[in-house]
Amino acid sequence: MSHLQYTAKSHHLQWSIAQLTQICSQCYRDYCPKSIKHRKNVGLSKVSDVSLLVLLLLQAELGITSQRRFYRICHLFFCGNLLERSRFNRRTRQLIGVVQLIRQALNKPISSDTIVIMDSFPMPLCQPIRNHKAKVFKGLADIGYNASKHLWFYGFKVHMLVTLSGVMLNYVVTPASVHDIKVVDELLEGCKQTVVLADLGYLSQELKDKLGHKGYHLWTPLRQNMVGAKQHNNRQLLAWRRTIETRFSELCSLFDIEQTLARGLSGLQLRLEQFILAYNLKYFEIN
Repeated sequence: MSHLQYTAKSHHLQWSIAQLTQICSQCYRDYCPKSIKHRKNVGLSKVSDVSLLVLLLLQAELGITSQRRFYRICHLFFCGNLLERSRFNRRTRQLIGVVQLIRQALNKPISSDTIVIMDSFPMPLCQPIRNHKAKVFKGLADIGYNASKHLWFYGFKVHMLVTLSGVMLNYVVTPASVHDIKVVDELLEGCKQTVVLADLGYLSQELKDKLGHKGYHLWTPLRQNMVGAKQHNNRQLLAWRRTIETRFSELCSLFDIEQTLARGLSGLQLRLEQFILAYNLKYFEIN
C-alpha cells in the first residue's frame, strides 16, 4: 500500500480522524469486493462503509467493549444523524469480511524470513463457579483448563500466530477444551514464514514431522527430564517465544480482549477482527 509502510517497531496509534479516514478509504477501495462496494442503493446509505470502518477502529482504540455505550458515543460524531441502533449493528457486522481482508492484506509486506510464534489464550464467558450453569453460547463453548492460572473455565480458546515484532498474522477460535495441536494446520494456512516457535503444549514429534513435510521448521522446548533438553532449550529462543505472552498482555490491557460482551458469533468475530486490525496498525506508519 502506498500510504502505509510496515515497520517492525510498534508505536501508539495516534492518527487523527482525517488520517484514519484516508487509510480506511484507500483500504476499502483496494480490498473491498465489488459485490459490496457496488451493491444496490449503496449511494443512498446514511452512513458510508468507510465511516463505519473508522468508527470501528476508534472503538478498538478507545477500548470500548459495550456496543450500547459505543453507539451513544457515535452520536457525538454524527450530531445525532446516525443509523438506528439495530441497523447500525447490522451494518457493522456486514463489514466483518472487509475488515478481515484488510487485515490479511496488511500482512503481505512482512518478510518470509520473519520468525513467527503460536500460542493460545483463554476467553472465559463466566466466573468458574458458574461453569456448569452458564448458557451463553450453549453448544459452541465448553469447559477447558487454563494451565497458567490453574483453573477450569467455560468459554472459548483463541489460538494466535504472531510475528516476533508483534504483528498478529492469524487467529482461530475454538471451544475451550480443544487442544492447541488440533488447530495448527488451520492457524498456519497461507503462512509464508517457515520458522515457528511454540511452547510445550505443541511438543509432538508427529506434529514436527508433519509440518516439516510442508516446509515449516517447528521449535518447541523440551521437558527437563528429556534427553538433550539442556542443550536444546536455547535461552534466546525461549526468550523470543515468550514475547507472545507480552502481546497477549498488551491485547488485554489495551482492548480487554479476554472479556467479551458479545452474545453471537458474528459479534464475537467482529470484536476480534477490529481489535486485531487496530493493534496491527500500530506497526505501520504513514508514508
